[in-house]
Amino acid sequence: MTPTLAELVDTARVVALPMNTRFRGVDTREAVLFEGPQGWAEFSPFTEYDDGEAATWLAAAIDFAWRLQPAPRRERIPVNATIPAVEASRVAEVLARFDGCRTAKVKVAERGQRLADDVARVRAIREAMGPEGRIRVDANGGWNVDEAEHAIHALAEFDLEYAEQPCASVPELAELRRRVAYMGIPIAADESVRKAADPLAVARAGAADLLVIKAQPLGGVRRALAIVAEAGLPAVVSSALDTGVGLAQGAALAASLPELDHDCGLGTASLFADDVADARPAGGTVSVARVTPDAAALDRLAASAERRQWWLERLERCHALLAESD
Repeated sequence: MTPTLAELVDTARVVALPMNTRFRGVDTREAVLFEGPQGWAEFSPFTEYDDGEAATWLAAAIDFAWRLQPAPRRERIPVNATIPAVEASRVAEVLARFDGCRTAKVKVAERGQRLADDVARVRAIREAMGPEGRIRVDANGGWNVDEAEHAIHALAEFDLEYAEQPCASVPELAELRRRVAYMGIPIAADESVRKAADPLAVARAGAADLLVIKAQPLGGVRRALAIVAEAGLPAVVSSALDTGVGLAQGAALAASLPELDHDCGLGTASLFADDVADARPAGGTVSVARVTPDAAALDRLAASAERRQWWLERLERCHALLAESD
């Protein structure tokens, strides 16, 4: 059963978290946090998403706050550092915020930048991490097939762990995977899973070697686990640029996977200048424990009255969509 809107609004806190570095076009990350019988949860679909897509994020938050989660198989989750599309000279500064992380995910294909910028950034990371560090790149679907093939070839010298969502569509991913197979660089699918009407299409098409899964966009831990099981591919759990509260749901998902062969993208609390709870990685890992936001932080990071109203109206619309489907 979906809780009533009044039950959600009763504990709802709308927060605005400042970021150390602009990431995914965002300088300040907004979210609604609310508390249910099982603890706190987060509703934070990106502002450009329509209500239909955002309602899935609300379903995930409600599931996490109102229902017991699957039993964890591990107590801590190894995580990667996340490097925005910064200049190469800033790489060491960003890496320093990710205590003990042995893997770095690097944003590439940023609008307004060139492949040379990506190569310089990845080279700086390889130099900083040494030969044993793992590097994966994430293009967020920013290349066409030819561009992706050229870019992966240019970046291959840095011993990539995998390339995440190099192209936007499933057919493009399948074609690219065929073209770069000789290089031995796996292709990972993110948007082709979490934003797809059919999240299993990429697996059926043989278009990816592994899946990047996120708890909120996929409707919660159980639904994400079911997608991974049916896809039959290895999975990496990643953040949707969540607050410390939302990261706890991602950690619960990672803790529940039968196999966890890759470091997860759940260290993104280090991208924030302030947060509702300290969820930054320590020794390259994060805890799977649930998070209770700090009362003083909720006050300090409270969004403006105008933004609070905007989010509560969005919450109401998405709740109505979920109630219709019950």
